[in-house]
Amino acid sequence: MTTIAPLPPIRPGATHLTGVVTALVTPFRPDGGLDEDAFGRLVGRQVAAGVSGIAPVGTTGESPTLRPDERDRLIELCVAAATAAGGARHGMRPTVVAGTGTNDTRATIEATRRAARLGADVALVVAPYYNRPNQAMLERHYLAIAEAGDLPLIVYNVPTRTASNVAAETLLRLAEHPRIVAVKEASGDLDQIAVILRDRPAGFSVLAGDDIWTLPVIALGGDGVVSVASNELPEAMVALCAAASGGAWDAAREIHERLLPLLRANFAGAPNPAPVKAGLSMMGLIDDVLRQPLLPLDASARPGLAQALIDAGATLLPERQAVEA
Repeated sequence: MTTIAPLPPIRPGATHLTGVVTALVTPFRPDGGLDEDAFGRLVGRQVAAGVSGIAPVGTTGESPTLRPDERDRLIELCVAAATAAGGARHGMRPTVVAGTGTNDTRATIEATRRAARLGADVALVVAPYYNRPNQAMLERHYLAIAEAGDLPLIVYNVPTRTASNVAAETLLRLAEHPRIVAVKEASGDLDQIAVILRDRPAGFSVLAGDDIWTLPVIALGGDGVVSVASNELPEAMVALCAAASGGAWDAAREIHERLLPLLRANFAGAPNPAPVKAGLSMMGLIDDVLRQPLLPLDASARPGLAQALIDAGATLLPERQAVEA
């Protein structure tokens, strides 16, 4: 195993990720262009809620339909907005976790280097999709990026989207590398997650990759979640992680059960991020615009989503609960 030294974080502990990392949506204008003003407001809202990290240009940020220059611009904006908002919190801005993963190792290295130059703190690197590498190939992919990408890495394991699973044994070998600092575990495989949590090295963060798994993963010793629901209700997700991490299990279960309908509704009726963007639009925070092939959430799914948001504590704009053209 390599003996390369860890890269310095922006502040002590910045790459030991805990709590809520928000997988931030990318707001678009009605004409389909980036809505930079809305994006900045979303970042400020996350900082004010006390999230530990913000992850732009991931799956929830519609990275597959963003041009490379748009991805870089959003990372740059996220760093600037988080830094500005964090100044009001004594300089303690959330860690910026830039989505840089592709199914091309060389392209991922280049994207990770650009993210480093733009001020990101950590790279979120999805397992290669479509070309279906085996475990040896996955391991070499991540090690190459760790060696040459200029940022600490989070392995993003989401077999439902990539058609390949980063097995526990592979992940645990990768976790020994000083620049591979965490996993976003979205396999939905409790056995695999339990093995990783039992055998991971000290300082390696295990983050739930699905909101609904937040409480179970923390109960098993995990560190937090990369969250979709925190786009809508960041304070509630922060409170859930804090209660569970502090051993306040009754409080954690109460928050989990209150949020459960929303956590389910955010993945019902259309692929992520169509439901969460519909929800944010109902709250008056963004326009309900996605890039094709994704389309806005169908009308039949909107009443259930709206009710779940209300029950979870969100305030909606009644005029925005209908389908928006």
